[in-house]
Amino acid sequence: MAGLADGLVADGGPYTHTSTWNSPAFQVTILGSGGGPSEDNVTGLLVRSLATNWSKGSILAVDGGTHLAAIIKIFEEHLPNAKPGKPVDQKTGYVAPTADSQGMRPPTPSGGDSTKPPLVMTTGPFAGLVLPSESVKANAASVLRNLVSTYLITHPHLDHLSGFTINTASFQHTALPKKVAALPSTIDAIKKHIFNDVIWPNLSDEEGGVGLVSYMRLLEGGNVAIGNGEGRGYIEVVDGLAVKCWSVSHGHCTKPHRHRGSTLPDPLSSTAKRPSRTPAVPEYRSRHDSQNSNDTDDGCVYDSTAFFIRDNETGKEVLIFGDVEPDSISLSPRTERVWSDAAPKITAGLLKGIFIECSYDDSQPDEILFGHLAPRHLIAELKVLAAKVRSARQRLLSDAQMRKRKRPLNSSRSLDEESIHRERPSLGGARSSSSRKYHASSPTSGSVYAADDFNHPATPVASSSFDSRMLLPPPSPLDQTALDTSSTPMNSSKRATVENVYSKPLQGLKVVIIHMKDTLKDGPPVSETILAALQRYEAEVQLGCTFSVGVGGTSVFL
Repeated sequence: MAGLADGLVADGGPYTHTSTWNSPAFQVTILGSGGGPSEDNVTGLLVRSLATNWSKGSILAVDGGTHLAAIIKIFEEHLPNAKPGKPVDQKTGYVAPTADSQGMRPPTPSGGDSTKPPLVMTTGPFAGLVLPSESVKANAASVLRNLVSTYLITHPHLDHLSGFTINTASFQHTALPKKVAALPSTIDAIKKHIFNDVIWPNLSDEEGGVGLVSYMRLLEGGNVAIGNGEGRGYIEVVDGLAVKCWSVSHGHCTKPHRHRGSTLPDPLSSTAKRPSRTPAVPEYRSRHDSQNSNDTDDGCVYDSTAFFIRDNETGKEVLIFGDVEPDSISLSPRTERVWSDAAPKITAGLLKGIFIECSYDDSQPDEILFGHLAPRHLIAELKVLAAKVRSARQRLLSDAQMRKRKRPLNSSRSLDEESIHRERPSLGGARSSSSRKYHASSPTSGSVYAADDFNHPATPVASSSFDSRMLLPPPSPLDQTALDTSSTPMNSSKRATVENVYSKPLQGLKVVIIHMKDTLKDGPPVSETILAALQRYEAEVQLGCTFSVGVGGTSVFL
């Protein structure tokens, strides 16, 4: 399918890794990639670490505009391709998986024949999943109740919450409350405007609610009291995945009253000044201050969130944005600090992909973007990120050259080993190893059944050290001699190679576009128009990243 990112399950076939470092760590399943107005395709993603092998509670939902209905649709398409599982325990014959494998009851089909091997999904986003039931809806409900444990909400707009809210009706059949993880302002809005016993019953565990949902308030920028090494500040939200978040701006309210966000002037005022492209982070007033202020003429900025999601096994990350507006026209420009956090991760080869909105094509004027991006703005934001990546790589190269000049003549450690050892973070977080090599893990012992003709993605295992190849994100080829200055000064050919290495700073980064608003008009879909514009801009500026549009019912492996 045109425009799909590498690794998408577009034709029903599972992803199969081909190498160790390039092996995927994440599966991101797109339930909804639109931004409306059709209610069946609004923002909803499922994220899991491939190391968890479909274990109980291992799926993280990011937003829930479209949710259970999309899961049902996936099963409707791919359940006919499911095959009986083969037992791997030859001593006991067809032995159903226990809680040690997928954390669920033995998946005996609901028909009741315990000697019949369970079905295993062989195609689609749930390929490799052992099915506990025979019907589409029963299996979809099992995913919702047993595998999805946490909902990461970017902001409280309905196109990011509606599916989740309605689906809470099935939460009463779960053993534990579902967690809703978000910034405090988002949780406050959900409490006040959704689970308030008016719009929807209070199903939370606060304010005398039923207790089917438990709130998890995230600290912006991470909690430094949690974790260690490169995992410091990240809080584990599901099995195998940890999160750090930053607030970003999602447009301003046009009413002349104070609300969440900036204390800058109302943009509709004739005295309002447009912020510079790289402003300092402005001061913010809390909700308490805003509600008790007599000054009601200031403009306000809606808060959304960008989430860095970290795989605990490998240290790799994926960055997922909620709705966001360009810093260049924002009253409260905050996206630049997300790029500052992302740049060293790209330099280290840890950040593998970005999911970001691009709601309109370039025909939409700035005045009516309503807190969203168009292709011209997205490419401008990525140019800011690219500049930060170039600076980060230049610092690494300069430090390496300086250490080479200071290194004792009898030093046995190579320049690459010493510079990388001192400067680079750990891949594996809490993992500790003296090895500098990456190797594939053995097959996960929890998988009791395997379907015919099905290849599971192997799980990469990373050491705690880096090598010099990681100055660029794999799989981009890098001539090691270009960075090896330990023996002779860099000649012209080596210098040319280094310059080529830095000419495309985002080489290997996958950018997946979501939240595209359907125009409901004749002609090509807006997704095609947006993708063509971004590819045209990329051909001009040569950042090195690849663009694709998210498609519901498919998965991206990163």
